[in-house]
Amino acid sequence: MRFELFLAARYLKAKRRQAVVGVVTAISITGVAAGVAALIIALAITNGMRRDLQDRLIGSTAHVQLMQVDQKGIRNWRPMIERLRHVPHVTGIAGELDEQVLVARGARDGGALIEGVLPDEEKTVSDLLSSASPAAVQAIEPQPAGTSAAGGVIAPIVLGRDLAETIGASVGDSVLVVSPQGELTPFGMVPKYVRFRLAGVLHTGFYQYDSAWGYIRLADAQKLFDEPDLLSVISFKVDNLNRAPQIAQSIEQAAGKGFMTTNWTEQNRELFRALREEQVVTFIVIALIVIVAALNILIALTMMVMEKTRDIAVMMSFGVAPGQVRRAFMLEGLLIGVVGTAVGLVLGYVASWAGGHYHFIHLSPDVYSIDTLPFAARPLDGVIVSAVSIGISLLATIYPSSAAARVLPAEALRYE
Repeated sequence: MRFELFLAARYLKAKRRQAVVGVVTAISITGVAAGVAALIIALAITNGMRRDLQDRLIGSTAHVQLMQVDQKGIRNWRPMIERLRHVPHVTGIAGELDEQVLVARGARDGGALIEGVLPDEEKTVSDLLSSASPAAVQAIEPQPAGTSAAGGVIAPIVLGRDLAETIGASVGDSVLVVSPQGELTPFGMVPKYVRFRLAGVLHTGFYQYDSAWGYIRLADAQKLFDEPDLLSVISFKVDNLNRAPQIAQSIEQAAGKGFMTTNWTEQNRELFRALREEQVVTFIVIALIVIVAALNILIALTMMVMEKTRDIAVMMSFGVAPGQVRRAFMLEGLLIGVVGTAVGLVLGYVASWAGGHYHFIHLSPDVYSIDTLPFAARPLDGVIVSAVSIGISLLATIYPSSAAARVLPAEALRYE
């Protein structure tokens, strides 16, 4: 063991005549540990939020959507779907007709985005229908002519669970769907009212969908919105999420002139940008705890230099170089930082694992879009936090170690 490290470890473990120095040292280690643990937990929460939101958004929405620019919707969509199905990297394709409507039961109502879909195709681009019961999905399968709402039979509808609770509807109840795409009468445009039977509910755990989403048959949607044989968008699932913008361009080119595409990165750009900025701000704010702990290290080492002035002078009298004294006190501050960082890493990762495993922190889904606080601690975060913590600890040793190296033996031992 090098002399400087031996001296630093000895000073750190030795019983001191001034108890306050030992207390400040313990506070310094505790402060570093608390700052590191808080940083690990905070980064785990922000990573978990981003991961859960991204996974749920990607699983619940199409990776790429194609729509027509100048016209109201896509006509002759069947041959187009068959043609676009063979675009490279496309693994799923589905057509849909969607519209904002009002869903009511009695005096209670709520807004919803209703999608007319073909369930077998929709399940290839989105996981939303998998959160409904098989009976509900089967109810909105295409039916022979005469069984839709236009044939006198109440058509089925699947709503988000929170939306169904908002309007007070249970499975089997009749709900009224009001479409703004109404009929033109001598009194002006009159909204269209159609009754549906609630065949089932969706429960995704994602408030955006559970509170304002619904599915009906594609044929029923075309009748409800007075759009015969028309699609509003064609949705795609691709095999590489990171290349979704490039694949979207290929789809747009294959579709021809007059079409445009959007992808999941464009649709959720602001959300993920906000999450990244929140992570940076969280890191900076909580890093202040480590900075405060570094000030404690500076104080502890300064007090230790004052306490050990006579010992330093004696060692210098026996030939210990000022550089060795400087390195000894720097190593002592480094040891404080390393011990505190190690303890903080253990506490932070254990707390993050417990929070992610037991889900004991619940959130309001209407505010945060998810119902439990997620944790996703990454090894890279531990490396970055450790580097920052130890670096700040080293900076705190510069002044006291330099003061120790400037001790003059003759002056320090004059009255001994």
